[in-house]
Amino acid sequence: MSKKTIFPLILLSSALLSVPFLVPGTGYISLVAFVPLLFAEKVAQETKMKGFCWWHYLCFLLWNAATTFWVCNATVGGGIFACVANAFQMSIVFGLFRWSKKHLQGVLPYLFLVFAWIAWERWYLTWAQISWPWLVLGNSFSRTTNWIQWYEFTGTLGGSLWIWACNLAVFGVLMSLRSGKWKEFNAKAKAASVVGILFLFLAPPSISLFLRPEPADGELDVFIAQPNIDVYGKHGGQTQEEQNNTLIGLLENAPKDSTVLLIAPETFTSDIIMNGITASPTVQTLRKYLSSRPLAGLLFGASTWEYINSPYRPSQTARQLNNGSWVESHNTALMMTSDGDIQTYHKNKLVVGVEMTPYPAFFRPIDDKLGGVMGRCIGDGKAANLVFNGVKIGCAICYESVYGEFCADYIRDGAKLLTIITNDAWWGDTPGYRQHLSYASLRAIETRRWIARCGNTGISAIIDPTGKIVKETSWWEPATLSGKVGLSDEETFFVSHGDFVGRICILMFILILLGTIVRRLTNKKGQA
Repeated sequence: MSKKTIFPLILLSSALLSVPFLVPGTGYISLVAFVPLLFAEKVAQETKMKGFCWWHYLCFLLWNAATTFWVCNATVGGGIFACVANAFQMSIVFGLFRWSKKHLQGVLPYLFLVFAWIAWERWYLTWAQISWPWLVLGNSFSRTTNWIQWYEFTGTLGGSLWIWACNLAVFGVLMSLRSGKWKEFNAKAKAASVVGILFLFLAPPSISLFLRPEPADGELDVFIAQPNIDVYGKHGGQTQEEQNNTLIGLLENAPKDSTVLLIAPETFTSDIIMNGITASPTVQTLRKYLSSRPLAGLLFGASTWEYINSPYRPSQTARQLNNGSWVESHNTALMMTSDGDIQTYHKNKLVVGVEMTPYPAFFRPIDDKLGGVMGRCIGDGKAANLVFNGVKIGCAICYESVYGEFCADYIRDGAKLLTIITNDAWWGDTPGYRQHLSYASLRAIETRRWIARCGNTGISAIIDPTGKIVKETSWWEPATLSGKVGLSDEETFFVSHGDFVGRICILMFILILLGTIVRRLTNKKGQA
């Protein structure tokens, strides 16, 4: 293979990596998607090609652009930054792998690549404030859920590990065939290799055939209202009063004399002040509606505000008003019942730039000089359940549903049901909202919980604990969805033990990294 093959191989790998995120039921393609890239790297090594870093960066950039271009519909700068920066980080991981090949022999550099990649994904899912885990490899199977029922043990990073293992196995066999080493294997070795690869590919989806959640402990009626509010106002903007009337019109179809959880979307209103919630016109309208349904509870989202009188800045991201007081903003889920009780939960996993200022000690002063262009929402600090009719309910607000271990915290706190409220209208009719919906199926499998999902413009859905979408609405039309969801006390292995795959990979990454550094220093000393 010559240098001329590198560009086609790069294009092929980026295409194979993209397809599972764009086409339902094609997750299996990811099991070989890295093979062309690994071959391209091998060619670059053999031909002593300089500047190959630009080629593997191009592969990752094309993958990011093909699958997440839709972010630009909400923010052009943010969308470009997400693609460029995420591809850059992927390229750094791959660059570390190429660096390790200079000092390690055999399969060790490839194991280092696997552990480094998953350690990076784990960092995205946990500690990183500038976090964009949309393309975590394990998400490739979000619309091929029959293959990954075992995520209840490993979570999505188990899927990432499986994808890398299959890619390296295929690459290893093809390299043996290319070099002629395959001919040197005896019959038993060849048979063992073939059986091993078949087992690696077939065992996980086969195991999934036998994995099913425990029966539900009870049921709850849910009624989901999708008001289809145009967030850009392109088709005639509505006042908040008009939006309230639209929602009430949909909720009128809900059962009147039964215990039912009513669900409305994220950021439905922005007229709620946390210092006096009941003064909100929207809250008063919804409370009046609930008075006719004494057995119902209403879960909905709001952009809320809290005013603080203090001579000192109450938090890094608080904004100061002209009168010297401070205001803090939140993306909030509220649970209301007819008895006047109102519970709140503030979103924690916030969208960088749009909702939150990352590393505020550094970026806030810069943002102040720019006039305050970044969002400054403040979360509750941890996942917190809301309660309806004695049942704890986890409510993931939009972006939070991408974070598996975070959603597992709701279950650890006793949630028997998961809900998701979101507003995907910002992205338009693109793959974005469909990808976001599919990630809810992963959370259902990991936690073995029913999920009731409400989107402003769609897709709203009811998802069972196997990740199957039982009912769903259409995109971009007012709609309602009603049904029964199961309640469960079950704790999966993933919920009980957390992301053990990610933790192990971080440990192995650190150990091999340290070993590589020691080897490099030893070689330098020997040369001296």
